[in-house]
Amino acid sequence: MEITDVRIALRDEDRLKAFVTITFDECFVVRGIKIIQGLKGCFVAMPSRRRRDGSYQDIAHPIHREMRGRIEDRILAEYEAVLDSDAQLHSSLR
Repeated sequence: MEITDVRIALRDEDRLKAFVTITFDECFVVRGIKIIQGLKGCFVAMPSRRRRDGSYQDIAHPIHREMRGRIEDRILAEYEAVLDSDAQLHSSLR
């Protein structure tokens, strides 16, 4: 399974840094992935819903550690590229 597209929608909040939409094999889309600022840096949170007891349950997630790593690495690389592009745009406007 190949990641064929990653779209990043930046957010300007304390912990929530972006929403992500990822496409696999140009035929399956997962929306609602989040990039969260944690204590040790940014991490990827899979789409989830709140349960009645207040906890959260992932709606979609990789089963294997290898796939999770591939997804996280690609998302965070795309996020950094968007941040770099955004910073360049803002510096050229000054």
